[in-house]
Amino acid sequence: MDKKQRNRIAILGALHKIGSPANSVGLAKFLGAAGHNLSERTVRLYLSELDCEGLTKQHGKKRIITEKGAAELHATHTFQRVGCLSAKIDQMAYSMTFDLVTRTGLVVVNLSVVDPRQLAACLDTVCKVFARGYAMGSLLALLAPGESLGNWTVPSDKVGFCTVCSITLNGVLMKHGVPTTSRFGGLLELRDGLPTRFVEMIHYDGTSIDPLEIFIRSGMTDYCGAVRDGNGLIGAGFREMPANSRDLAVQLADRVSAIGLGGFMEIGWPDQPVLEVPVTPGRIGVVMIGGLNPIAVLEERGHRVHSRALAGLLEYNRLIHFDEFPKTLAQYL
Repeated sequence: MDKKQRNRIAILGALHKIGSPANSVGLAKFLGAAGHNLSERTVRLYLSELDCEGLTKQHGKKRIITEKGAAELHATHTFQRVGCLSAKIDQMAYSMTFDLVTRTGLVVVNLSVVDPRQLAACLDTVCKVFARGYAMGSLLALLAPGESLGNWTVPSDKVGFCTVCSITLNGVLMKHGVPTTSRFGGLLELRDGLPTRFVEMIHYDGTSIDPLEIFIRSGMTDYCGAVRDGNGLIGAGFREMPANSRDLAVQLADRVSAIGLGGFMEIGWPDQPVLEVPVTPGRIGVVMIGGLNPIAVLEERGHRVHSRALAGLLEYNRLIHFDEFPKTLAQYL
């Protein structure tokens, strides 16, 4: 982008982040703190242009960003975000503080904002996804209306359905000295309850959105079939790690499974393909269950749900076993 376009996007971004009407004085200060040195007069001139294009509009003597402006901001940032998902994965894995010995600390979670009545209507199938081992472990959390996680706040008429993100396992491995390379997220075909092959895949370093979010929103999953007879399509991720770390990885897989964080589906052998996926020489391939899997049931039944992978960090002691889920949800109905 040229300088003018960068300034326009910076002003739109500032209005979006402030989240309330702002004038040129406030915007100039906000932008200055972020490293954009624009005078109040310059900001006013840009705002006049943005008003004419329908990207901003007046709100009294101040300005707010319009839906068209928000869409422009999103479209402009999409290209810039390509590849940043891989960076976010590493950042979140590094930031989590969960300790496997004490069973305390922060784990990485996904967040789905959902109508509690819709969640209750699909409750039985959601629990079956956990029971059949198609979820990232056996734990979840519910956030009350108004509660926040990361940059997200649960609306007054919704609840926040949190599932453990598989990146939590990256963090556990990292803290035990095992470096992990996250390669792609994909749709895994199940036959008679067993994983057979990936039928779709999106590499993490080539997308700005978590692959499982894309597959779920696009209606490409089949969890209802998976829980009904073991034949379906579920979300999973593919990792690589050093070949000589395999024994430790197997031990850690058993330990996290014992405390409800199990998500390892397949741990391959050095230099050997895993579910037909070739592995880099000197490494092993690992297939991990997708953390967003349980919420996909609602999408398959026609309920639109706003979900975000890697939404934030949550204390491990906030998580409950899925058997407790029906009773916990009942208080929000």
